[in-house]
Amino acid sequence: MNIYVILKRTFDTEEKITLENGRVIDESAEFVINPYDEYALEEAVQLKEKHGAEVTVVTVGYEDAEKELRTGLAMGADKAVLINTEEDLEDGDAFTTAKILAEFFEDKELDLILAGNVAIDEGTGQVGPRLAAILDIPYVTTITKIEVDGAKATIERDVEGDVEVIETTLPLLVTAQQGLNEPRYPSLPGIMKAKKKPLDELEIDDLDLEEEDVEAKTQTVEVFLPPEKEAGRILDGEIDEQVSELVSLLHSEVKVI
Repeated sequence: MNIYVILKRTFDTEEKITLENGRVIDESAEFVINPYDEYALEEAVQLKEKHGAEVTVVTVGYEDAEKELRTGLAMGADKAVLINTEEDLEDGDAFTTAKILAEFFEDKELDLILAGNVAIDEGTGQVGPRLAAILDIPYVTTITKIEVDGAKATIERDVEGDVEVIETTLPLLVTAQQGLNEPRYPSLPGIMKAKKKPLDELEIDDLDLEEEDVEAKTQTVEVFLPPEKEAGRILDGEIDEQVSELVSLLHSEVKVI
């Protein structure tokens, strides 16, 4: 079984975001594997341990992402691929990433692709479904359980407080969310072994793509921080008086009714 995991290098969730002239300043920020991608990687490694699969982690990004790929190798992946866009692309979006990945997977024998449900930096949740659509393979998002039996997969996913069970066939793409598993920490032996595992680097030209083929379909108009949360207000009086005042405030101040 050939399993691929799509990773993204993102801000550490504890980082304080700084904006300057409408852009995020990240020069001093700490970066990590996107947390949702960690669930995808852990599930891939568990499937490897159960079925004897080969796991390859793939990312589209800059050379700095090699650190996160090495972490993926230390967690149990067998191979890593960095599709380096640093020299070829200044901007990109979900379409760009999906298009590049689709070209990479075009000649690959694959059974399963796992990705995070969303990336915590942009949160569009588009790359996985877009990639599956281009590759013309089934996909299931926000999964909480997956079992593979030969060419069949049985999947569970949360749907509005209930559980949906889906049966489908491989090849397949799924996106992982919290609750699927508990990602492991890289062990010292794993870190040492990761240094010797293969990490290949490709560029846009290696995939027979031109810059115009992967040009972003969206444009960021403005980036801003949410307004600071105002202090709450405690309503006094009897219940009917509180209700009357609440309705008045929702109408006159909040303007939601």
